[in-house]
Amino acid sequence: MKTNKFIVLFVLVLSFVLSSCGNKQTDGVKQTATEPVTESHGQSTVIDGESAANALQVAQSLDDFKTLVVAIKAAGVEDAVVNAGPLTIFAPVNSAFDKLPAGTVETLLKPENKAKLAYILVNHVAPANYTIETLEKSVEKGRKLYMASGKYLTVEKKGEEIFVGGSKILKSVKVSNGWIHVIGDVLVPSEDKSENQ
Repeated sequence: MKTNKFIVLFVLVLSFVLSSCGNKQTDGVKQTATEPVTESHGQSTVIDGESAANALQVAQSLDDFKTLVVAIKAAGVEDAVVNAGPLTIFAPVNSAFDKLPAGTVETLLKPENKAKLAYILVNHVAPANYTIETLEKSVEKGRKLYMASGKYLTVEKKGEEIFVGGSKILKSVKVSNGWIHVIGDVLVPSEDKSENQ
């Protein structure tokens, strides 16, 4: 008898949970689970007026990164750039994209090149917290930086300047999910693994 009561109670609770999940209330509009979802609402769409700005929010707020932001959106990697981290992003300024061969940016922004663009962009992201001091220690120890693309970038110090992948760090900005190091070049991954590893 107790077993039957338990089964009935379990079925009632389960049906309540399923019916709650099946009908969502969004901004006063009832939405059922059978309605198609046309937009992705990932972490990058969260609006939080109290926390410090993340890497994407900082990039979006500065004119120097307009091309980078367009590329991030075209590649669909917005959520990766805003995840909790820590992340270090070597962010190319607009003029860095101008240094690429004519037509390269336009070609990469085409939908059919989304995967290639994403690969290039994640070559600018290190899944670690690299302050300038940490980068200097990497130089001293001869360590290369592991990037989210799976490639490694060389860190060098020339005089007082730090270079990553051959590009000079122009400025550094602390963000809520790590660091942005501003650079003047696009770090296109080499096809030859031995060159970056």
